[in-house]
Amino acid sequence: MSHVGVGPRAVMRSVAFLTAGVLAVPALAGCSSEDPSGKPLAEQDIASAARARISDGGTLRWAVDSVPDTLNTFQSDADATTARVAQAVLPSMYRMDGTGRPVRDPDYLESAEVVETEPKQVVVYKLNQQAVWSDGREIGAADFAAQWRALSGKDSAYWTARNAGYDRIEKIERGAGDLEVQVTFSRPYADWQSLFTPLYPKSVTGTPDAFNDGARRKLEITAGPFVPAEVDTQDDEIVLTRNPRWWGDPPKLNRIVLRAVPRDKRIAELVAGKLDLAEIDPDTAEQVALAAAPRDAGTGTPLMGPEGTPAAGSGGSPFRAPRAGSAAQALRSWAVAHGSDEEAAEEEILAREKRREALAKFERRRKALSGYEVRKSLEPAYTQLALNGSDGPLADERVRRAVARALDREKLAEAVLKPLGLPAEPVGSHLALPGQAVYADGSGALGDQDVKEARALLADAGWVPGGPVRKPEDGEEAAGAQKSEDGEGGEDEQQSEGGDEGTYIVGEDNENDKDNENDKDNDKDDKDNKENGAEGGGDGKNADDEEDEKDGGTGRERGEKHSSGKNTARSGASGAYAPKGTAAPAGPAVAPLAKDGKALTLNFVLPSGPGSEALRTVADRISDMLEEIGIGTDITKVPDKSYFKDHIASGEYDLALYSWPATAFPATDARPIYAKPVPAADGSLNVAQNYTRVGTDQVDQLFDQAVATLDRKEARGLLRKADSRIWAAAGSVPLYQRPQLMAARKNLANAGAFGFETPVHEDMGFLEKGARGSRPSTAPSP
Repeated sequence: MSHVGVGPRAVMRSVAFLTAGVLAVPALAGCSSEDPSGKPLAEQDIASAARARISDGGTLRWAVDSVPDTLNTFQSDADATTARVAQAVLPSMYRMDGTGRPVRDPDYLESAEVVETEPKQVVVYKLNQQAVWSDGREIGAADFAAQWRALSGKDSAYWTARNAGYDRIEKIERGAGDLEVQVTFSRPYADWQSLFTPLYPKSVTGTPDAFNDGARRKLEITAGPFVPAEVDTQDDEIVLTRNPRWWGDPPKLNRIVLRAVPRDKRIAELVAGKLDLAEIDPDTAEQVALAAAPRDAGTGTPLMGPEGTPAAGSGGSPFRAPRAGSAAQALRSWAVAHGSDEEAAEEEILAREKRREALAKFERRRKALSGYEVRKSLEPAYTQLALNGSDGPLADERVRRAVARALDREKLAEAVLKPLGLPAEPVGSHLALPGQAVYADGSGALGDQDVKEARALLADAGWVPGGPVRKPEDGEEAAGAQKSEDGEGGEDEQQSEGGDEGTYIVGEDNENDKDNENDKDNDKDDKDNKENGAEGGGDGKNADDEEDEKDGGTGRERGEKHSSGKNTARSGASGAYAPKGTAAPAGPAVAPLAKDGKALTLNFVLPSGPGSEALRTVADRISDMLEEIGIGTDITKVPDKSYFKDHIASGEYDLALYSWPATAFPATDARPIYAKPVPAADGSLNVAQNYTRVGTDQVDQLFDQAVATLDRKEARGLLRKADSRIWAAAGSVPLYQRPQLMAARKNLANAGAFGFETPVHEDMGFLEKGARGSRPSTAPSP
């Protein structure tokens, strides 16, 4: 699944706003006595255990997506593994707690407070007197000052990806003693707790050469519970070992090995016993959960509940072993194998042998996976629907708002999270997640799902149902459509050339109910196919996925059909063609919309790789919801590697699904995501990370006020106002918090689905014999 950013602190977060007479922003919940931030929707699931119950020693083999190109988190090519290494080997002044809020890390920081606000903001850090770098030198003001100079943006020789906050510092100096650091700001900065996390030694940040190249493949000086002993690009792994100079609780593990394993290969590595901890997809989670389920003492099969699902509390899934057949079938097979027809007997003997081999293979696989369990929570990130407002139909705010009002966000969240047993609640904020201080549901500024209101907005924008659609002239595209990568038109254009111009399709207007029944049958078939084919590789691919890979090597498809069997290139219609200009029939079917002879069809771009199945499911649901208001969608699947660079960042899409990580500092981190794009010196548009190209001056002003406000309550109110206005502009629609599924050794403690909280690497380890970790309730919230 596409996910922007590499960690809570690595995120580097033009359309007219609706008039006051049209937009009614509701009173903010923050003004009431109740705290609108609420609680996290799901607890972390890490098999918590006291350190006394964990054995000393051992190696944790942890799957990651890549061996990073750099170990410097402040460079543009840093990734999630860069952040993972930094958390284990470098100082952090603040960490994230279980509610996604910053808390002081006592291993490095005894205290930090704002001691002056006038005439300048001054913060004094008092460092832990035991805190030292791995070369024995004390962590001190010189390290803070060197990092500030490197990240301030004043010296272009430093290749930095961001300088937010550091550009507000005026000076850094030694305080009353060696363990005090005094930071004076030139301008007030509310998110000062975001700074110096991680903190690099002055040997890395002291000169441009050291900063640019010295920390890319190695970190010679560190100050965490572990040190990076080896970065092996050939074996694709990073080895972390104990830091002999670590002053805190000693690490329980001897080593942590971060191994780069592609998502679709992790099930094979788990079966081979080569991993102890890995983030996995739902299909793999099904297999692991079934293998770990309680089994019938007599037959050895999983205890099953109603409709063939694992018994309640078993942690299992519908994934089953190859069917052995009924007693009657077994008797018939024996009779054929021992009968007088030698040819039939030979065939049956071979078939019986294949079935035995399949069962044996499944049992070996099950036994290998039975040593793992699935630990699940919600990731500190949310998935959104992005609407590109730079041009085309979505440049009109009324059309964007219509798209947003057509969505049933609760059903979309349920489609992804409910099958996993996780709380399926839609996210109500662009800037925070439930439990975080800034969170408040601001979706009321846009309004609830309302198909009638969505249609009214489209009508007001001039989009008429059932209007004639003319054939595009040479060089002209249909509204919202985009050309394929080879320069040819999409499926719509090719079919128009066949003589279908100006038609819509009739004859199946009353078959929606049949389509729904077919959907159910298809879902059942898909489930059976998954069960029967699971033993063949476990990579979650189906025949369609294999065809995708063979599609000319591009991985790109257009005019994809949805689960209902409707062709998205024709806005879901199927059947006979009516003459040009014929009005759409009355009834439950909604005629496609048109304006100035162009159909309202939006290009919906999605990644095609493994791990994106949930996105494709959500896209199908969204397309069906948009079809109800007359909007067609043309789904285009593209390779993962080109998804962001060639489509999202470049603006080559109308609709897209991708995720943003949560942050404890939205005034700083979220501003680049929602700032109004501005023209660059070369005439291009500088969008920063606002890939929807939708922004307003008012939102920018609210962010600027919030980041300069030291009163936390006032800053929260400003950010909630900004979120309401982001909702109203309808450039993006938050959908659901991303699921976090981890396969973990059953005896591995204090590791798994971490949720918001920063991992405590020194507490991870393997339980002593007979000990068990504490896990949260698996029952989803109502």
